[in-house]
Amino acid sequence: MSKFKIASVSYLNSKPFLYGLKNYPFKSEIEYSVDTPANVSIKLFNGEVNLALVPVVVLSQLKQYYLLDEFCIGAKGPVQSVCLFSEKPIENCNSILLDYQSQTSVMLTKILMSKHWKLNLEFVSTEAGYEKEIKNETAGLVIGDRALKLKSKFKFVYDLGEEWMKLTGLPFVFAVWLSLNEIPGEIKLELVEAFQFGINSIDKVIAEEEFFFLGIDVENYLTNGIDYMFNDDKIRAMKLFLNYITEIEGAGV
Repeated sequence: MSKFKIASVSYLNSKPFLYGLKNYPFKSEIEYSVDTPANVSIKLFNGEVNLALVPVVVLSQLKQYYLLDEFCIGAKGPVQSVCLFSEKPIENCNSILLDYQSQTSVMLTKILMSKHWKLNLEFVSTEAGYEKEIKNETAGLVIGDRALKLKSKFKFVYDLGEEWMKLTGLPFVFAVWLSLNEIPGEIKLELVEAFQFGINSIDKVIAEEEFFFLGIDVENYLTNGIDYMFNDDKIRAMKLFLNYITEIEGAGV
């Protein structure tokens, strides 16, 4: 029997899932790898993996898919690791540098600009190292571990999880476990148990990761910033976000 291959992002927020994959006593043949959100999606679409933790915006590009719908990377308010940074209030900025690593956060930024702040700023594509250009009237969207490390360096920090909550009253879903084919029943059961094992072991994950994130409150981030349960409110939020994507893209934003 061929191995069931899984790809995850390599950010701190995915570490409980990775802990479960690493330490759960699987009976099935499981193999996992880590990469950036964009590359994880590419691996899934190229058939290199069977299941991937992908940015939720990917769902807008698919007609049929299967979710491991017990878990996600979500937030019920401030997420701490998806933020707009600026030296001036956002209404006094004229452009936003968009993080090249995340389609979901880019689309969320555009939605918030249109519906929440009602501002018409220029969106600028980026590549590695763009964080140095966040200055004067240029704001920057930064995600993941880099955002956690930047929070103390800018006067103005807009947490997109918190801003989405202000707009909609709902939590937000940043990433979901997605397969292009139905997940075999036995493997799905083991994966659910493995991921729950990882979440239940979050104190051990925190102890392992604190050394690599000096100056960052890893415990607060993993227990208060990130919410891993994929519940009814998150399903509603995800559907609303996908509807907004259609609206924004139709308007050519």
